[in-house]
Amino acid sequence: MQTIPHTLSWGHDIPDPMRPARFRVESVQHELTGVFTVGLKPLDETQTFEFAPGQFNMLYQFGVGEVPISVSGDPARPTTLLHTIRAVGSVTNALQRVSPGTMLGVRGPFGTSWPVAAAEGSDLVILAGGIGLAPLRPLIYQVLANRSRFGAVCIFYGARTPDEILYRDELEQWRGRFDLTVEVTVDRAGSDWLGRVGVVTKLLASKGFSPPDTLACLCGPEIMMRYAVLALHDQGVGDQQIYVSLERNMKCAVGFCGHCQFGGAFVCKDGPVFRFDTIAERFDTREI
Repeated sequence: MQTIPHTLSWGHDIPDPMRPARFRVESVQHELTGVFTVGLKPLDETQTFEFAPGQFNMLYQFGVGEVPISVSGDPARPTTLLHTIRAVGSVTNALQRVSPGTMLGVRGPFGTSWPVAAAEGSDLVILAGGIGLAPLRPLIYQVLANRSRFGAVCIFYGARTPDEILYRDELEQWRGRFDLTVEVTVDRAGSDWLGRVGVVTKLLASKGFSPPDTLACLCGPEIMMRYAVLALHDQGVGDQQIYVSLERNMKCAVGFCGHCQFGGAFVCKDGPVFRFDTIAERFDTREI
């Protein structure tokens, strides 16, 4: 796992990681009901913002507060910073109402990243549930941009209903490629849905990957990830081959406040991406 220092890519070390940099909203795209993607640019448009797939930023809505949001854009295109957000609280609901030209604060990037380098030469399973596809999308972009470095690539995605499929157009584009497997399932659907129905973990039975040579990256509701880990075990994928992204109530993003403590780790700085064997003993413990 890689930790990126808190350094803006134009060479200016952030003197205080608690002080947000000012970014301007460039675009707001509706994705699903209550889910939207905000595109941000620094005030100086010649500047860029480098991040690693899986990292997050603290987005600050002036006068309201801040919230941790994973970066969901392409690491190879650092001129625009994308975050896909579900409106579930006061800050995210306020962010849903922003328009192009609005000024937001950004702190970051923070946290660990998906193990892109470690996955090279291996088969790769990317398994997401719901909005959990957003933190995995930068990983998918990076893998597809360097496709020859990886073995089989399988993207398994589950949503509650067909209307809640995130990034539908991109999933269809990826599925149309001949060099990876993309499978989508929903929990429930009407008679007009011709795709799969069932939990996303069932897609693992179709394989398409070699378990001894596979690295798996999971993101979604924790109950989904628990069952996904068990399903991967059934296929012969070990704990050291599995990475999960955890979501906790992060406030400071640098391990000061303790809100996101997870056993002996802090999700904000030791995560959010963890190799599963490092947290397996406490992963099934609730309220930790």
